[in-house]
Amino acid sequence: MRTANELPLISGHSHPNPLASHAPTPEDMERAPSTPPDSHNPQGATFSRPSTASAAHTASHRNLPEMNGDALNTAQSASTGPRRGRPALLRVRSDIGPRHPDPPSESADEASSVDGHFKIRHGWDDQLNSEEYNHLLTSSFFMYYTEKKHETGGNPRSEDSAYPLQEWRMRDRLKTVSAVLALCLNIGVDPPDVIKTNPCAKEECWIDPTVTSQTPGHTPMNQIGKALQTQYEQLSMRTRYKLLLDPTTEETRKYTSTLRRNARNERVLFHYNGHGVPKPTSSGEIWVFNRNYTQYIPLSLYDLQSWIGAPSLFVYDCSDAGLIISNFNRFAEKHQAEFEEARRRDPNVEYVDFNDCIHLAACREKESLPTNPDLPADVFTSCLTDPITMAVRFFILQNPLPSNVTLRDAHHIPGKVSERRTPIGELNWIFTAITDTIAWNSLSKPLFKKLFRQDLMVAALFRNYLLAQRIMRVYHCHPASHPEIPQTHDHPLWRSWDLAVELILAQLPDLQAEARGDKEYSYKHSEFFSEQLTAFEVYLSQGAVEQKIPEQLPIVLQVLLSQVHRLRALILLSSFLDHGPWAVNLALSIGIFPYVLKLLQSQANELKPVMVFIWARILAVDQSCQADLLKDNGYQYFINIFNPNSGIPIQNASEHRAMCAFIIAMFCKDYNQGQRASLSPELVESCLDHLKDMPNPLLRQWSCLCLSKLWVNYEEAKWVGIRCMAHERLCELVFDPVAEVRAAMLHALTAFLGIRDVTAQVATIEESIASMVLVMTTDGNSIVRRELLIFFSTFILRYKTKILVAAFEQLSEEASNEHAGKMDERNGDGLYMKMRAATATNSIIANSCSQNTIYAAIWKEMLVMSVDPHPEIARDAGIVVDYILLALLQSSLAKFVQPQFDEIIRKNPVHRTQRRIYEERPVQQTSTPPTPSKEASYLSLFGGLRRTGSVAASLKNLWGAHDPSTSPQKSPGRIKTPDSFVQPLPSRPATPEKYHVEEQPKTRGFTPRSLAIEPELPLKSRFFDWSVEYFREPQMKPTEADEPGSTDYNGRLWRRNRNDKIIAETQPLKEVAVSHRWDHQYALFDNLSQPMKMTFHQFEDHLVVTDNRDTINVIEYSGGPTRRLNCFSNGNPTDSKITEARFINEDDQALLMTGSSDGVIKIFRNYDTRGKTEMVTAFRALTDLVPSNKNAGLVFDWQQGRGLILVAGDVKVIRVWNAGTEICTSDIPARSGSCITSLTSDQVEGDVFTAGFGDGAVRVYDQRQKPATAMVKVWKEHKQWITNVHLQRGGQRELVSGCRDGEVKLWDIRMDKSVKTIKATTDNLKTLSVHEHAPVFAVGTQRHQIKLFNINNGQPVSQWEPYSGFLRDRSQPVTATAFHPHRLLLAASALHTNFVSVNSCNELKHSAAMKTVKIWDGNP
Repeated sequence: MRTANELPLISGHSHPNPLASHAPTPEDMERAPSTPPDSHNPQGATFSRPSTASAAHTASHRNLPEMNGDALNTAQSASTGPRRGRPALLRVRSDIGPRHPDPPSESADEASSVDGHFKIRHGWDDQLNSEEYNHLLTSSFFMYYTEKKHETGGNPRSEDSAYPLQEWRMRDRLKTVSAVLALCLNIGVDPPDVIKTNPCAKEECWIDPTVTSQTPGHTPMNQIGKALQTQYEQLSMRTRYKLLLDPTTEETRKYTSTLRRNARNERVLFHYNGHGVPKPTSSGEIWVFNRNYTQYIPLSLYDLQSWIGAPSLFVYDCSDAGLIISNFNRFAEKHQAEFEEARRRDPNVEYVDFNDCIHLAACREKESLPTNPDLPADVFTSCLTDPITMAVRFFILQNPLPSNVTLRDAHHIPGKVSERRTPIGELNWIFTAITDTIAWNSLSKPLFKKLFRQDLMVAALFRNYLLAQRIMRVYHCHPASHPEIPQTHDHPLWRSWDLAVELILAQLPDLQAEARGDKEYSYKHSEFFSEQLTAFEVYLSQGAVEQKIPEQLPIVLQVLLSQVHRLRALILLSSFLDHGPWAVNLALSIGIFPYVLKLLQSQANELKPVMVFIWARILAVDQSCQADLLKDNGYQYFINIFNPNSGIPIQNASEHRAMCAFIIAMFCKDYNQGQRASLSPELVESCLDHLKDMPNPLLRQWSCLCLSKLWVNYEEAKWVGIRCMAHERLCELVFDPVAEVRAAMLHALTAFLGIRDVTAQVATIEESIASMVLVMTTDGNSIVRRELLIFFSTFILRYKTKILVAAFEQLSEEASNEHAGKMDERNGDGLYMKMRAATATNSIIANSCSQNTIYAAIWKEMLVMSVDPHPEIARDAGIVVDYILLALLQSSLAKFVQPQFDEIIRKNPVHRTQRRIYEERPVQQTSTPPTPSKEASYLSLFGGLRRTGSVAASLKNLWGAHDPSTSPQKSPGRIKTPDSFVQPLPSRPATPEKYHVEEQPKTRGFTPRSLAIEPELPLKSRFFDWSVEYFREPQMKPTEADEPGSTDYNGRLWRRNRNDKIIAETQPLKEVAVSHRWDHQYALFDNLSQPMKMTFHQFEDHLVVTDNRDTINVIEYSGGPTRRLNCFSNGNPTDSKITEARFINEDDQALLMTGSSDGVIKIFRNYDTRGKTEMVTAFRALTDLVPSNKNAGLVFDWQQGRGLILVAGDVKVIRVWNAGTEICTSDIPARSGSCITSLTSDQVEGDVFTAGFGDGAVRVYDQRQKPATAMVKVWKEHKQWITNVHLQRGGQRELVSGCRDGEVKLWDIRMDKSVKTIKATTDNLKTLSVHEHAPVFAVGTQRHQIKLFNINNGQPVSQWEPYSGFLRDRSQPVTATAFHPHRLLLAASALHTNFVSVNSCNELKHSAAMKTVKIWDGNP
């Protein structure tokens, strides 16, 4: 989406003399130009990402005028600042854009021309002299109607296509509250089934039990028990530990039962060291002692289960430990079966789920513990409870290089584990990051969540278990677990761990010396985290194309704990979250949320931009974080940044404030506590102040939506808004240049309605709002009109009684004025114009309650919206109309309404209207009251929608004191509905008329209204949900089409090369056009209906043919026999026809734009694919068509370079619609009482355009002037209807007009009279077509002739008759002719025949220029 500064000109800027720069001088008249003309694109066309809904910005190349037959070369790259390193994508040459010329050469045209020299007309030969122009025009261009709002129509993704939110919160978080540490060592006595080596592993908890203590009471057993408890306390301080030293069965039962009783539903840990007892039995027993320590007593796991219950955590450090797990699970199943049986007897029996037990075992079944004397005897316990010491010892043992470091040094690494800046603390921090990351990359996400995020003790033990896996397998022991996790000993990150250990051990002697005071030494911190962030950066630079999970994500989480790397980590994290919901879900599941929540308490300025970005991404995916923001006043962080007076250390502060507005809006959405917490006059003022931030539409949009969510069902906030005059300041955005901002403003005003106590003040405010937004019914954007419809539906429901009165009076007026005539006025141009009556004559109107009220105006607009050209708006407006009509029939006015309904149905049979043809069910003709199951719309009741003079007058009076024909403020009174539009041409064939024979394309995702559902108000908006999607889409990386190597990019590159080739092949052939005959029939096809308008695509072999009703045919005319690619209905109503068709965005994937005589412009995508054609948008470009018996309907011209649609016809103005803003930017008075029959404009600079009129006048306009003085030239040499007027895009830029009497004139806008007059035919001239580059034009005559002339000398070149079929009448007039923009092809057709013939210049029958280029198949 372009910002306001980057949009094409909204209103023409003043120029003292618009033609002064074009005034010819004697030198100009004599010299030939040396450079081709340039084009003008006012106000820069570049834009910065991200923005509201980024325009599909493309290096769209424009057609460029060329001269003298020389092919012109490609200019510069046209990408908006491609990233460094990306190959430049050259602009294709085309016929409406700047181009650097080849070196001057002798021109064959110049040598052979009759005049002896060529000149560019109108003084436009100096358009390329300005380097500034050159740079501006070759820098960047836009494709139109390709943005997200046009792709989706403002409809959010359906639930099934949206990325699902994964549950990341630990709803069932547990704590290990109690622990039993059972040590069965029986020091000094070896168990009978263990044979120990000598020497042998002895140490338990790093204590050698064979060394007796001299201190009374400090036996080795006690020391070992306390050491084990201390090591466990390093993992979890809050757990209550109970030591069982050489326990008996009774002690075990007593303490385990007590701990379970105290723990309730929390987890209990049972640590079992069985080094002094026999191995576990296969029948499911472990061993303890009798009271006198004379016997080993078996303890059944079945009993242990009953005592400890669940949830529990078991650690088994003994040989054959894997056997315990399998037996435990077998007994758990037995417990489960017993429980099922007990529940049948007593449904209230307490349930214990033994599946929630976690086991860690030192080895598998039939494996013995290692006895290596370099290891402790309890190597498994040491790995689990003192991992750093164990890992360092293991590294020292495995290190093959000589070293001064001994095994004892592993116990003396300086520092504290809890202090990350000390060596041991940093090593512990790295170990935590590495083991977390290994688990994240190796385990399934649910298992990772259960083992590493649910319980701190379990997470710590499982991280250390990964170390045990790595160490013990070296000693032929394989630890086991339940749930089972994969082997991770060979994960690449273990090498990083070894490096970190080695770097610290290398410094250890110096650190020890420094501790002794022998030398000064400062510890060099590890580069591990910095290197891992670099690895993450590399991953991000690759684009994360296939949503591959980044290995380093858990490490990034750990880095957030460090102040040194925090900012860099957050920036990389935000870059990752930008990839979309899948990335946000991954980050949340890894546990990022508590960290970013805690950082909201930080006041560090440098963190603010990145925190805002991260929170915007999180809230876009998961709205449930509202309560977290409320808890510690986290929301205030964003309100403070949102304040315009707060400083934020970043260039694009407006964009981050837009994110703040989004965050506050999401905080308030469906959350009353959030609304109450956020509400303050300062916040409302901040939102309103940001509405003036014109460079940033995203901020304006979200400021509106923030107000909207603040106001929903919260009256106090609405009163704050009233005190701040919020409603008036919002209404200033009715003509905002960005459609999303206008829609957001309407969304906010809809939420503003609804204060329960409707006082006079409230009613006045709400009426004034409705009055101010009424003008938006003529908005060109469908999303805006839909939001306006939702506003009206809310307003109508709120003031239902008054609307019912207005509807009743409108109905009475309709009934009484059914046969009221309209005044005819004879105009000076010889045309009969039907003028609207200025005053109402009906007595009902004179005495009506609702006349000149906003309620009557809104009701009439609802009727107009129910026949909106956009199907979704017409469908939804029909619901509102039906709701009111049903309410009328159920009200006290029903006895008056019912007879009028019956009468109108009788006079206007339902089948006359086809406007609701998309409804699945046919309209039922009945005089009974409508019911919800039938079509109950106003249109079905009244047939056509007849806007009587009194209706128009009432609205005109309401909107008061300006002339509707000249004011750009288009009043509702000017809206004319389709029913009274144009009459059919008198020369139409006598075949029965059929409309809507072909399928009518709908918008993407359109669903017809179900007539079985009773209409309900208010309508529900989905605009907010659609807007939220912006924050779920990548904004930091280029679009797919801008990524080199992507299918879209390759397709675009291929099309540009093809376009270049076509232009290079065809431009040199201009000289052939005037020297050879054109009677070779290149193609012929049956259109199946009467052809009336034809348009060639510049580069595809497509010819679009429209008939005299509503059918559009797309024909492929090259590459063998002609082929009908598609045929569809334009959807214009009965008694109207398609009057113009144009391609837009031809340089890439073109859209088809059609204009019909009911004043409607429609745009279609996939126009060449049957079944896939979709309507992009539709709007009523002319709302005040004046029907006449000789009509032009609607004519328009499209300016690709500036994105403007010039629209005219049976109106008194030329209306300029801006495709970027989708609003009418100016109404230029035609300065004539006659209708406009054709429009043509300068496609290069785009300022000057020319119109032909029904009275023979030709007028030139300059958009740089004010509308009132925009007409700068008028020629009245023609005396009859102007058939066509055309300004060449290339060649000599000739301006050619043709009159019905057969005269064709050439003009120069600097001259007061025509340059040349050619009598093309003596009979009626029916059509005129001019080639864009070659100096030829063709006319179609009343007598079935096509005549082709040389523009330079006025001499005929060729003459032939279009094919009319076998034995057809060959005297019928020609209805349509059209030149191909580049090739020497001319299509033609005649009346009363369906055939279209395409003729080519004879020289080209076998020319290379007629070859077609292979179609892009989508493969790189």
